[in-house]
Amino acid sequence: MGLSFLPAEIKNALAHLNYNFLSELRIRKGQPLVAEYAGKYVLIGAYGVVNGSRDAIFVKDVAEILRAATGGSVYNYTEQLKNGFITVEHGVRIGVAGEYVTENGGINTVKNPTSLNVRIPHEITGCSEQICKFLFSREIAPTLIFSRPGLGKTTMLRDIAKHLSENSFKNILVLDERNEIGAMDAYGEGFDLGRADVIRCHNKLHAMAGAIRAMKPDVIITDELYGEVDINAVRYAADCGIAVIASSHVTDRQFLKSLPFVNFIGLKNVGEYSVYDKDFNIVGDYRIDNVRGSISVG
Repeated sequence: MGLSFLPAEIKNALAHLNYNFLSELRIRKGQPLVAEYAGKYVLIGAYGVVNGSRDAIFVKDVAEILRAATGGSVYNYTEQLKNGFITVEHGVRIGVAGEYVTENGGINTVKNPTSLNVRIPHEITGCSEQICKFLFSREIAPTLIFSRPGLGKTTMLRDIAKHLSENSFKNILVLDERNEIGAMDAYGEGFDLGRADVIRCHNKLHAMAGAIRAMKPDVIITDELYGEVDINAVRYAADCGIAVIASSHVTDRQFLKSLPFVNFIGLKNVGEYSVYDKDFNIVGDYRIDNVRGSISVG
């Protein structure tokens, strides 16, 4: 399951927590285990949250945890490591710090890992209901969800895909480049995206070009836009008359206004967001309440 690669000591400690509130583990060689839990960073000991490092779990071998996460073959994740992270089964993303090996000015791989940032995906059923009713009840227009990391952009995209595919007579296509939205494992199990069609693990520009011809989508939902190539992919879809719903870590509004989107959703805190029009006039502030969350940890 989602965190089966962790050492037994850590998994046993996490069993004392409410997994719905666990979003991140910071694993550093020779340092106490830290978790982002209920929106705060806390130390983790054998029986859950502890007050001081003396009672915390100390991690000795970061490299072994990374090997376990990759099924014993870090080599198979070389391309992903060029971005400084990997995505393993169930959509768990692991950021890797250590000795970066460069080639031709870019990252080739990471060796001698010293820190891991394990980000744990959630499925929060209904978190997009307000957005879908407010923005998409009449027409599904190009929309960008933006915020700093860790505020739930992918969780929101996941629920939008499920909601639109089940409640509109539109062909919804999910381009899941990093296998995080659907988080499909080797057995075909992952998060519920309703009736959406899903293309995984392929760059956006090439995937969009092929998918538009083959799957005839009305709406494309895709994860993090990264660089000009991804933005060109969105523009290509727009030129084909297809609405794209995407996410971005970029928060500079002048830059965002230059992108081919009609609506913008800014996540402020977990469960709180603002909606803007294409000129960044604020349309409304919202808070997500009464939703059901789940997480896969094992």
